[in-house]
Amino acid sequence: MAEEKPPLPPTKPKGSCLGKLMALFSFGGVAGLGVAVFFITQPQDLSDIKGRPSGLTPPPKTRDLRAVLQNSVDRNYPLTLTEEEVNLYLRQTLVAKQGGVLGSKVSLDAVSVRIEEGRAEIITERTIAGRPLTLSMYVRVEQHIDVHGKTRTMIAREGGPFFPQVERTEKFAKGGRFGKLVVPQGFLLLVMPQFEKLAKAYEKELHLGFEEMSRIRLEKGKLVLDPRADGGSSVIPGESF
Repeated sequence: MAEEKPPLPPTKPKGSCLGKLMALFSFGGVAGLGVAVFFITQPQDLSDIKGRPSGLTPPPKTRDLRAVLQNSVDRNYPLTLTEEEVNLYLRQTLVAKQGGVLGSKVSLDAVSVRIEEGRAEIITERTIAGRPLTLSMYVRVEQHIDVHGKTRTMIAREGGPFFPQVERTEKFAKGGRFGKLVVPQGFLLLVMPQFEKLAKAYEKELHLGFEEMSRIRLEKGKLVLDPRADGGSSVIPGESF
């Protein structure tokens, strides 16, 4: 009688390709989240911005931009504000603003504006647990003449598309930067309250600079404003800060 062979041990089921793929995606997602958090905690480089304090000498005095803007509107002449002037003015007035409109609800170390061709980046600086943190929002100015010959001004809270070939939508428009990480426009909802409080503190300056001006251009390092009448200008409701 032939000797019976012992039964083979049960084989371990092999993982499916789908399971391995899901595990790979999960790992990639966790790794990507970790990289994103790392870049968020790294403050962006602000050394290129004009008008920031050097730490070696006290910052120079600058013009009272509210008065300068009011004179431009009242006397009907064009005005150019440099990035340096804007940032020096913010540093000279921020302490007073925090003690007034901003109060104790918002604590800022500094606010800076980087003016580029066609857009500006508003940057807030804070210190949390001894570490610096920067949050920013891009803004663009769009103007067109309506059927009545009136200039319409829209302040768009975005800095252009992530990919030039993709239509600009909330998902694909650059909203700003959390630390060094560029985030889509929709992420601005997380930080809009702080920027709205900041806009409220500088409400008069923003009104003069964007609602009373007929022509507005953002150029590299400067803001060019012209109040001279061309039928009047208006800001589209709901599109300002």
